[in-house]
Amino acid sequence: MSSASAALPRQPGRTKAFLRLVMIEHSVFALPFAYIAALTAMFEWDKNIHWGRLLLVTICMVGLRTFAMAANRIIDREIDARNPRTAHRELVTGAVSVKSAWTGALIALVVFLGSAALLNPLCLALAPVAVVPMVVYPYGKRFTNFPQAILGLAQAIGPIGAWLAVTGEWSWTAVILGLAVGVWIGGFDLIYACQDVETDREVGVMSVPARFGIPGAIRGARACHAVTTGLFVWYAVVTGAGAFFWLGLLIVAGAFVYEHTLVRPHDLSRLNRAFFQVNGFIGIALFVCALLDLLLRGLTV
Repeated sequence: MSSASAALPRQPGRTKAFLRLVMIEHSVFALPFAYIAALTAMFEWDKNIHWGRLLLVTICMVGLRTFAMAANRIIDREIDARNPRTAHRELVTGAVSVKSAWTGALIALVVFLGSAALLNPLCLALAPVAVVPMVVYPYGKRFTNFPQAILGLAQAIGPIGAWLAVTGEWSWTAVILGLAVGVWIGGFDLIYACQDVETDREVGVMSVPARFGIPGAIRGARACHAVTTGLFVWYAVVTGAGAFFWLGLLIVAGAFVYEHTLVRPHDLSRLNRAFFQVNGFIGIALFVCALLDLLLRGLTV
């Protein structure tokens, strides 16, 4: 081997590169709330944890999210190439080919649909409906200043689907939790989009920060997170939650306050900490508190 070739950086394997493309680790944002919904439904059903169903819920969530992220990256690859922040993404650099990305996306979609079929007929019937906002979202920034609303709708599906997976019946209680999650994620995506405001305006990408400015986007995020807190409280009341869940809500409210002290209209230097660390903590903290609460109230492992 020549010294020149030895100096070249080693390219990641195709599977590893694809997992990086879809940012598989970011499942931490949505999975905890699907688990909260599923476990609450199990508690109300027969107070037993059904591990097989919980596993299928996990596979469904990861499968659908993987499909959504891959489709997002494929559809946005030309926009990503024009943005210095995203120009290193795998489809732009060639680390993952468009063909490989579509292959991975379709495999994930089949896994999602297959898992939904194993759950119950209603989940299978509604599964294609869940796919629609996942595909529409990346196009949203081309026709509306509010693509985060479409993202929120897509993310709201997780808890609703997890509840359906357990009961096979529609639940407005699950809708409350789904809306809380959707408004929460839409809110912190408003913050995340602030870092691309100048590039978005140059390229023609539509977003709240590009249209209304960073101060407007941050005010919108604060409003979203206030609404999220209210929806979590509503969910707690409807499900008769106990002390541990209410403790979790206090922790979440404190995390929201902390998140919004990290990001200022003229200081986005701590944006990544607000986006990745704080929001990841919120999901895990509320799930742990919800699980402890359900166990204390009689949920059997």
